[in-house]
Amino acid sequence: MLRVHFTLDDLLQVTLVPTPAPLMELVLATAMLQREDIGPVFTRWRRRTLRTFPPAARPLLELVPATGRGPLFLDPLSRGLGDGLDQVRSSPAAFVRADLQRVCTASRPQTSWTTHLAQQDHDAWQVLQVAVRAGYTGLLAPAWDRITAGFDAEQAWRGQILARHGIRAMVAGLSQGIRWRGVVLEIDSPEDREIQLAGRGLTLLPSAFWTGRPLVGVYPHGPALLVYPAVTPLPLLEEPSATDPVSTLLGCTRASILALLTRQRTTTDVARELGISKSSVSEHTKALRQARLVVSQREGQAVWHTCTPLGLSLITKTSATDEGTRLLVPPLG
Repeated sequence: MLRVHFTLDDLLQVTLVPTPAPLMELVLATAMLQREDIGPVFTRWRRRTLRTFPPAARPLLELVPATGRGPLFLDPLSRGLGDGLDQVRSSPAAFVRADLQRVCTASRPQTSWTTHLAQQDHDAWQVLQVAVRAGYTGLLAPAWDRITAGFDAEQAWRGQILARHGIRAMVAGLSQGIRWRGVVLEIDSPEDREIQLAGRGLTLLPSAFWTGRPLVGVYPHGPALLVYPAVTPLPLLEEPSATDPVSTLLGCTRASILALLTRQRTTTDVARELGISKSSVSEHTKALRQARLVVSQREGQAVWHTCTPLGLSLITKTSATDEGTRLLVPPLG
């Protein structure tokens, strides 16, 4: 169990990251490539990416484990690749050494290269810089417009929940296995760890790549960071659409299902109306339930689904204009 202890000041300093963080997404994409429990949504992406993974980026595999808990100095919050690389290179030497020791002790063998990184060897850091650039170009750059559009829609959606239900409900709804016990945020995790925020606050970051348990990182300076799986993972993100923000957030199929469920329907009804399999409907309604957008109830052999008030609010707050439709709650930033 991971327990994050909040003070009153911490609760007042819970914020949403205003833009996607490229190095964080690169680290989590590298972790996802190594996971065996990746799930069907990412299976094709993983197979294709492993075939095309740039050789120059392979040193990242020495640093980033499948758990996603790689070196914190490698994934700072940054607005762009260049800014992120500057932050990586300016990381305090003591922090780099301690972080590499943690990673190598927990999940990665120490290699000659990681040893030289810890010793601040210039050539070793050049290898890291080349690996990060190659990884970004190969894994992130082709999908960055989709990642950004999904991120903006996600932030708008979380902003609606924050406005309607408050900070505690918004944080508890980020992912399964998160709950409040007083001012302690409990996160289901195989590691037993206590984190005292002690006034530093907490920043929330959705990831289009990560599907595992939420991750919490505590940096030497600034707020702690909680990374959670975005509502819609990268393989289901559509190309950016100026006319259908709900589809940008949920993906076309899930948006269509949610629209149908303004009236109660069975799994069979939805499959027939959208021309997809019942197993696909079940998978999508499960994701919508996890996002608290629909509820489901079994009656005999049938499973009935319908919108929650939150799901209905998402649909009805999308208003038509001459140019199309737009989400009424803007992204936070």
